Amino acid sequence: MIFAFVCDFDVFLSKYALENNHRMLVTHSFIPGIIIIILGLLFNAIFIIISGFSYVIHIIIDTFDWGTNIFYFQKKLIGFKLLISKEEFSNISKYLREYKNKQSFFDERYFGCKACLIIEILIFIMMILSMTFFALEYYLVLIIYFIFLSFHLYRHFILKKIESK
Repeated sequence: MIFAFVCDFDVFLSKYALENNHRMLVTHSFIPGIIIIILGLLFNAIFIIISGFSYVIHIIIDTFDWGTNIFYFQKKLIGFKLLISKEEFSNISKYLREYKNKQSFFDERYFGCKACLIIEILIFIMMILSMTFFALEYYLVLIIYFIFLSFHLYRHFILKKIESK
């Protein structure tokens, strides 16, 4: 579960990314997930292999909302980009100027999308059911999930506060 979220900590490194977009960093590509899977195979450790797959699944899911630099070396976002139109994507700087904090554009789109919220809730329910049926002894790991969720929600409310001033 931790590896499904760890790649989002690269948000703190956004200033080093192309166009300050953390999804352009190598941490938002398949490369770390593949390395983790290979390490799991080398050490014959199923939990490391599963961690690598959870990392890769996170990257795949990120292709749906804004896209991500899944192969890293081509330096472009790949994905469906369901939360941004082609016109907005082409002229992103124009749309970002409308906000006090550039991240508010993305935050508003994500949390304003009912489909995204429903998908998040469904994934949470599937996680709870999977843990209940397959790994009940790891139920305390949910504390980590709520810490990460709190991080995202705290950031969301801070951005809303900035924009409302």
